Amino acid sequence: MYNKVKWPLTLYFDGDCPLCAREIKLLRQHAAEHRLLFVDISRDEFDATALGFTFEQMQSLLHGRFADGQWVTGLDATLWSWRAAGLGFWATPLTWRALRPLLELGYRLFCRLRPALAWLPHPDGGRRCVDNQCVVPESKPSHKEAPGPKTKQNLTASLRH
Repeated sequence: MYNKVKWPLTLYFDGDCPLCAREIKLLRQHAAEHRLLFVDISRDEFDATALGFTFEQMQSLLHGRFADGQWVTGLDATLWSWRAAGLGFWATPLTWRALRPLLELGYRLFCRLRPALAWLPHPDGGRRCVDNQCVVPESKPSHKEAPGPKTKQNLTASLRH
């Protein structure tokens, strides 16, 4: 299949996920535009329904789409995106049949835990700050707090108490 691939691969990723954003940053540094394109599903203008998915489906695991319309998801999307960026050697273990079930299990676990990892530093720190207010994503609000984004001003006030 590798020789029959219809490039480019369009990778649909969650730019709000710090770990995902780090991987995308690395891929962008190595990828040629004719081989790998990027679509951030966290942007307001992204419409999952135009692709035949719900936003939740797109957010649940990594999606990639080749120029011929063929979709790859999960670890396969990871494998092909790294190949498209010329880094396929580093993703080779994803092709090992004996290791694949364990890697799939690890990937599913990561996907479930990913929302709770939003507190990690984002490679583009300014991305969370707009109009002198920074939003710190929460995994789940506590029962004592009202849900909603925390601003830089609110964080400063809460640190004083």
